[in-house]
Amino acid sequence: MKKIETFGSYLKKKYHTKVKKIPLAVGGFTCPNIDGTVAKGGCTFCLNDSFSPNLAKNKDKIFLNLASTDNPILDKQVAQVILQIKKEKQELKKLNIKKYIAYFQAFTNTYAPFNTLKTLYDEALKQKDIIGLSIGTRSDSIEEEVFEYLSELSKTKEIWLEFGIQSIYDETLKKINRGHDFNSVKEAIKKAQKYSLNVCGHLIFGLPGENKEMMLNSAKVSFELGIKSVKFHPLYVVKNTLLANDYLKGKFKPISMQEYIDVLVEAIDIMPKDIIVQRVTAGIEDNTLLAPSWCGKDKNYQMAQIKKALKERGYVY
Repeated sequence: MKKIETFGSYLKKKYHTKVKKIPLAVGGFTCPNIDGTVAKGGCTFCLNDSFSPNLAKNKDKIFLNLASTDNPILDKQVAQVILQIKKEKQELKKLNIKKYIAYFQAFTNTYAPFNTLKTLYDEALKQKDIIGLSIGTRSDSIEEEVFEYLSELSKTKEIWLEFGIQSIYDETLKKINRGHDFNSVKEAIKKAQKYSLNVCGHLIFGLPGENKEMMLNSAKVSFELGIKSVKFHPLYVVKNTLLANDYLKGKFKPISMQEYIDVLVEAIDIMPKDIIVQRVTAGIEDNTLLAPSWCGKDKNYQMAQIKKALKERGYVY
């Protein structure tokens, strides 16, 4: 049997103890395809609070971008980071976790002035037992100064950049209102590698108009870019999104669980052995989910079916 290297097993081998990610959501952050810089409305599937249990409500109605010259809510953002880390550590206490990674998850977490980013990243790293950062971002929203700073941090901390690749097909990226093409992703990953930064790539299976061959090709090409880890996601439909409108009109049919498992297993078949798998599926456990139903509450059944299929193919996950 071939053992799939998970992020947890990678971290445990490196730090000789369990390491857990703490998801963070900071008010004032947004995306360039939400604020109109490259597009409006965001990705068609994105209702961002569904992706983060800690999403902070931005009562100040202030949204930052790369051109922002000041940040009147920085003190509040720092307080949010400290509070979320403290709260999550308290909840994880019973699991006997010794070390943590601060995961800047919701929205685009490099889409702000450098001073803001540095302050927030530094504050997270000051918290007890935080050994590193994982930063979710977009390829069109990270500047040279940030690459340089993270590269310096990576000499003593565990630093990961997470880029949403989603698909290598520009026609698909246009359909989902991504706001950038695949070349943008390719160049950002190259730049991160130039600075010796760890890159995790996100891939979505079941995007509008894509067949199995296209999904597998997206995986193959992404692996060839030299990403160090990967997150696989099925596309699911949540209420109050553009994708929900298409689904309700019968213009979009979600991927079935069996179709997803089939393409996932084949993607792992072609994946280089040294790539770390951070996630094999995703879902949502509340009433905002429209479809498919298998991405809902019964995550244990979903994972059992995935593990069974992988085992039949000779993998242990």
